[in-house]
Amino acid sequence: MDNKQRKKIIENAKNFFRNEIVSNHINGACLRASKLSQYNVNPFLFKYLSNFLTGDDKPESIAKALVLPRVLGSSINTSFGMKIQNLISSLFEGMGSTTQGIDIEFIDALDGRKKYCQLKAGPNTINHDDVTTILNHFNGIRNLARTNNLNLGIDDMIVGVVYGDESELSSHYKKIHKSYPVIIGQDFWHRLTGKTDFYFELIDAMGEVALEVDGRKVIEKTISALAIEIKEKYKL
Repeated sequence: MDNKQRKKIIENAKNFFRNEIVSNHINGACLRASKLSQYNVNPFLFKYLSNFLTGDDKPESIAKALVLPRVLGSSINTSFGMKIQNLISSLFEGMGSTTQGIDIEFIDALDGRKKYCQLKAGPNTINHDDVTTILNHFNGIRNLARTNNLNLGIDDMIVGVVYGDESELSSHYKKIHKSYPVIIGQDFWHRLTGKTDFYFELIDAMGEVALEVDGRKVIEKTISALAIEIKEKYKL
């Protein structure tokens, strides 16, 4: 993969975050988090959590204790998980394969052989039925290659997992790995792009998108709106 193609992946990643994550985070998650009706508030805990976090139980502090876990944790992770297929489509735009059951084809930067790759998102994103489907696809391709006298080895068909670490792979991936390689995270991106640290460049690129918006003001506005409702309802 040349430098132009690597830059294209970085650009695609940033566009995905701008269009799919940042917009939804600000206009969806943060807006919802500013409304008291979106929380199942435990009145025996919210002052404790506020004091634990800020040292006081003012409405603004209570609001902060409710908002921060929501907008920096559960909501953004849920949103990312729901859009993960969009991420994969964005990252590998223009790199599709015409082989049934294969998402992309590329020359492995480590062994120089052509890889037929089925893409998956993370180390826990497949189920039991996916294992059978993937193995059937790969076995079918092997049989076809053998019929046509093509030089296709077992190691040339891989599952490429976009993020994560080998130690995090689920038992489903490990079952596939007994027959065909499962390449994950840094190793996958190294083989695809030829750059050892490309995985971390990609992570940094996605993080940089947050600098294009003033997230602090968004959070402050969310907390202020929620604090008003808290003050009114709990007579603080």
